[in-house]
Amino acid sequence: MKEARIHVYGPVASRRLGASLGIDLVPLKICNYDCIYCQLGRTKTLTNRMAPYILADTVVGEIKARLDQGVNTDYITIAGSGEPTLNSELQKVISGIKDITEVPVAVLTNGSRLSDPSVSKACLMADLVLPSLDAGNQEVFQKINRPLPELMLKDVVDNMVRFREKYSGLLWLEVMLIEGLNSDDGNIEDIGKLIDIIKPDEVQLNTVMRPPAEPFAHAVDIERIKEIMLMLQPDAPVLIEIASKEALPVSGGSIDEAGLMALLNRRPCTFSQIAEALKINEAEVIKILSRMLADKLIITEDVAGGLFYRTVRIPGENPEEPAGEDRGA
Repeated sequence: MKEARIHVYGPVASRRLGASLGIDLVPLKICNYDCIYCQLGRTKTLTNRMAPYILADTVVGEIKARLDQGVNTDYITIAGSGEPTLNSELQKVISGIKDITEVPVAVLTNGSRLSDPSVSKACLMADLVLPSLDAGNQEVFQKINRPLPELMLKDVVDNMVRFREKYSGLLWLEVMLIEGLNSDDGNIEDIGKLIDIIKPDEVQLNTVMRPPAEPFAHAVDIERIKEIMLMLQPDAPVLIEIASKEALPVSGGSIDEAGLMALLNRRPCTFSQIAEALKINEAEVIKILSRMLADKLIITEDVAGGLFYRTVRIPGENPEEPAGEDRGA
């Protein structure tokens, strides 16, 4: 019998969010972008269609069970294996979380659907919203994010601006820098102009640190990122956020094969990242990884001199989509 999928994972260690209990709201990988840098690989279902991919009652029930077990977390973070705002149950999920805990809620999103009334209403309930902006013009937007054809960068930015005007929580904007695509002075100037329009509370600069969807998505040198940080001078502080917002479990001491599979399904990791963050014996990590490699459950991938472990993905595998309301263009 197939094991039931777990939609709540962590807590994971986040440089900005502290301990973050993650929520996976869509199957791998349903999104309206197909970003070249995505650590989850190519988008399997490129869509703007909203549907109840995972029911709110299921998610809230899992969160309550974790909190009842005594899990300590600084944020409950809605993210996961695709674009979470495509789940038509998003508002019910956030509302349900607010009913059972005072832990603040964060939403990681590409920001493209903030004009949808149901998405906007849901995100207005969150304590922190973290949209992304990787391009300053339509040409680069298409090269890096590879969105649905009908999605225009101008509209995405306009959506963020309108949301910002009525949102009372924190808005942190993430910029993913890709060598040779958006890291030159001209593109940074274009991105800076859009940041000034959006007016986020904070800007986070990131670059490729995990195995990307495309081999030509290369990291930007840290010294160049520091230069970019100085070039961008909006009212909001600009921070270098090299590590992923969601990294590794922080409540550790032990881990089994199932737990490691759940982690690597969402975040490729190096051996040292696993051992250090989980605070477990390195010999135990080696033993589990060796067994999983032998069973062909995971593979290794070298990225910028770092050896990452990731789960095996079946070519052509496509998650089954449930029936739901189509709110696409």
